[in-house]
Amino acid sequence: MNPSNPPQAAEYGGDEVSAIVLDPGYSTTRAGFAGEDAPKSLIPTYYGKYNVDGQEKLVYGDEIYVNPRPALSIHNPMGKDGIVEDWDMAEKVWEYSFTSRLLGTKPGNPFQNGLNDIPAEELPTEMEVETEEKPLADSPLLMTEPAWNPAKAREKTIEIAMEKWGTPAFYLARNGVLAAFASGKASGLVVDIGASNISITPVHDGMILKRGVQHSPLGGDYVSSQIRALFKKNSPQPITVTPHYLVSSKSPVEAGQPPQAKYRTFPADKAPDASYRALVEERTLSEFKECVVQVWPGPNKLSATGPTGASNEDMARSSPGRPFEFPDGYNQVFGVDRFRVVESLFDAKAAIPDPDSSVPAPTQAQTIPELIKASLGGVDVDIRPHLLSNVVVTGGSSLLYGFTDRLNHELQQLYPGPRVRISAPGNTAERRFGSWIGGSILASLGTFHQMWISKKEYEEHGANIVEKRCK
Repeated sequence: MNPSNPPQAAEYGGDEVSAIVLDPGYSTTRAGFAGEDAPKSLIPTYYGKYNVDGQEKLVYGDEIYVNPRPALSIHNPMGKDGIVEDWDMAEKVWEYSFTSRLLGTKPGNPFQNGLNDIPAEELPTEMEVETEEKPLADSPLLMTEPAWNPAKAREKTIEIAMEKWGTPAFYLARNGVLAAFASGKASGLVVDIGASNISITPVHDGMILKRGVQHSPLGGDYVSSQIRALFKKNSPQPITVTPHYLVSSKSPVEAGQPPQAKYRTFPADKAPDASYRALVEERTLSEFKECVVQVWPGPNKLSATGPTGASNEDMARSSPGRPFEFPDGYNQVFGVDRFRVVESLFDAKAAIPDPDSSVPAPTQAQTIPELIKASLGGVDVDIRPHLLSNVVVTGGSSLLYGFTDRLNHELQQLYPGPRVRISAPGNTAERRFGSWIGGSILASLGTFHQMWISKKEYEEHGANIVEKRCK
């Protein structure tokens, strides 16, 4: 499409309809209209499966939390590295995210709406009714992807958007670039702490510097596994997380005392799958992360000695603890331990060992300072100072209390010369939905229209046009 010529009638160049921005992640999928400041639809990427009379049923969105159906098992179409593994289910979850909240109900068959009841003596006229209407026939779609998304997955994405959803125009943008746009920068070093992984993306003039992209699996779910390891080691007795659906009533107890609660039990044929319990426990752990967990703000590691000669752990002990009550009424005040669960994001030696955990112990190369070092090592020397003065922090797990202070200290120790400036919005929505907001800004710009891949171009060039156009 030549930007100097007006678009042809069959080409998409329109301003008439707001585009939809879809930002799928491992933990949640966000969707909304371009130009708005937060996604209207926020659903878990997980979906549930259960059987009724031998038929398999699927549950999406917040429905999965509502009632523990018999043998309900929880699955995720995305892999831990943010790449789609099950395309059929990913398509259904994404489609649910925008059809459930963003699109109005489609007109039904006019013969069945009661307004066209035909008297018995009159014969019905043949009416042509379009039964198969595609959900995005009127809305262009901007989707996000991780910087390491393989070419095959990108082609599959445009195929689904054009052929299954019938969108008139499509664009695939990288998470890192969009997060930088959301904080008003065309260049910067984007530190994205998500649920399943951490990624460091250097962006220069709106383009990703591929050699500098780094990612590691120490995201929010890893922090949850560290919290579980901490609970196992708790004395006098380990803490067990009992989800709400298993507690029928509880009485208040003093801090540290065993819970006084009545529990619900499910017969074996009525009980949900273990994956359901794990998902609901994860919600309690998320609450724990939000209310209790703190990052040691620095300077230096938690295990080091501070400038006064006292160890940082002693300093942490002297700060007041934070209380937390579990769903079964058990409560406790957490002191220095609340710093320990996240310390291994910065110092691999500080990881709490847990032989039963499915998450492997972290290596030093997977920690945030090492990832940033490796990322900057992969880009041109001349632009490093510019990237360091524009460090953009985004992702839901970056909201841990004290995270940005610690990151600032770590970077100043690594790079004492250049001026390190961290841009981390204080507004939680802006931090959680960074890449969605960037997509919303981008898709609503007038100058962005020449970037869309129109349906006509897709039909002419096939799915691999996405490789040429979405750099």
